[in-house]
Amino acid sequence: MLEDSNEVVRCDVREGIAWLVINRPDKLNALSSTVVIAMRQWIQQLNEDDAVRVIVIRGAGKAFSVGYDIAEEVAAGIERPEDWHNALTRNVDLSMSVWASHKPTIAAVDGWCLAGACELAMACDMIVATERSQFGEPEIRFGSGPVTILMPFLIGQKKTNELLLTGDVISAAEAEKIGMINRVVSADELIETVDKLARKIAVTPNITLKLTKIALTRAYEAMGLRQAVNANLDVAATLNAAYSPEKSGFAQRVKEEGLRKALDWRDSRYGKL
Repeated sequence: MLEDSNEVVRCDVREGIAWLVINRPDKLNALSSTVVIAMRQWIQQLNEDDAVRVIVIRGAGKAFSVGYDIAEEVAAGIERPEDWHNALTRNVDLSMSVWASHKPTIAAVDGWCLAGACELAMACDMIVATERSQFGEPEIRFGSGPVTILMPFLIGQKKTNELLLTGDVISAAEAEKIGMINRVVSADELIETVDKLARKIAVTPNITLKLTKIALTRAYEAMGLRQAVNANLDVAATLNAAYSPEKSGFAQRVKEEGLRKALDWRDSRYGKL
């Protein structure tokens, strides 16, 4: 059954602040292709709306998002690098549309924020997270890798290497310590805190916000951010198509036993290391 894009992504604009909600709580807001396309369309629409000053992205329920929908990817049976390149380009386009938005963007994170969703949050200008939030890019544990490689530009080489080569997940407190996120609040305070921050930003005229965002974006792109993202996309397409027994075993378990058991098998290989 095809998903309804109007159901899996919701948008509510209040007093110049757009609240963009990933609405798949039963799937921990996994980023299906329908979600990715709808989110991309909403970002474009909101970017052109003069009534909108700030964009907030959050997830429905108790997770921001666990990342791209692995079960959907396995079911699609994508194998060739060129086909992976087409599929991953769509995902990169979403993150980079948020990154390059002329509107200031805030990720309001509660619960899991993993893989492609971690990249989506990092593409935002600011991240406010709850104490129970957890961040990470565990793609290496099932034979993949980051799609939009933003982490090196946020937290530096050594910690990026550690997180991306181990696939470890870190707490909100650790994410704040290393500069990945702006602040940590209780779950009850998240919406109020983000709303207050967004309102403070929204006082500034649109043209001032737009030109400041352009200046900030160009500064990072002068450091090579977009070039790194484009180069990584080519590598990621090849990586996703590469064969390994572990990756094949994971995909087979997803098909035969379901995603949950496949993830348990994957994580058991890493134990308590």
